[in-house]
Amino acid sequence: MTNINPKKLLNSKWTAVTPSHKEKHFMVISLIAPELPATAISLVELEAVYTKRKQTLHWQTLTDEALWVQGWV
Repeated sequence: MTNINPKKLLNSKWTAVTPSHKEKHFMVISLIAPELPATAISLVELEAVYTKRKQTLHWQTLTDEALWVQGWV
């Protein structure tokens, strides 16, 4: 399991282990702020490099090495 600091995720690059719809490489384009300022960041927005499609997911999902690899491989 990859150790990630959620505050350093912005502009980080990720590769989907099992690409779909020609979407393999992604970039974190925004950190979604929680409703309560004292709460930690839990969601990030990823953008597919090829299609520019955006998706929102829990940043902890990126630590699952069966789904994501850090960097563009």
